[in-house]
Amino acid sequence: MDCFKKDFLRFYALTKGNRLKRMFACYRCPGLHAIGIYRFGQWLEGKSLLLKCLFGPIYLILSHRVRSTWGIDIGRTAKIGPGFYIGHYGGITISGRAELGANVSVSQLVVIGVSGHGERRGVPTIGDNVYIAPGAKIFGKIHVGKNVKIGANAVVYKNIPDNAIVVQDPGFRIISFRECQ
Repeated sequence: MDCFKKDFLRFYALTKGNRLKRMFACYRCPGLHAIGIYRFGQWLEGKSLLLKCLFGPIYLILSHRVRSTWGIDIGRTAKIGPGFYIGHYGGITISGRAELGANVSVSQLVVIGVSGHGERRGVPTIGDNVYIAPGAKIFGKIHVGKNVKIGANAVVYKNIPDNAIVVQDPGFRIISFRECQ
């Protein structure tokens, strides 16, 4: 529960208004609901079979509701450090094998998933204080360092050192109508 407290305090610190408005904003936030249900699933993993049988169906219903209503899919076996923040909900998928450090911020349409074949098959390990902008895709057996900013729509499939900024290459090619025929 200590991790959820840090998650909540991070959400609380990032909201504006008086104390009542901030509490209400946290209560209404789908990202905080998703994190709370993820933390509940984590807590349940280490419990006895009796508790798993009693509370497992509740977790499954809540987890399904978060996935279907808000589009946030966080595998319960993922390792996510304290202070996790989901800024905007929708289209977020985090593999159950992913490892995220403390104070990681995720925006909408972010995928952190498995990729590769053989020894290269795996999921990312993400360091502390990482910001992942909307639309970013991070996959494969890679390591993302601490204090990294990953820009919108970036596709990350290689290791990223500490204190780096990763952005999508804006280059593109225009094909004329004649070349398409």
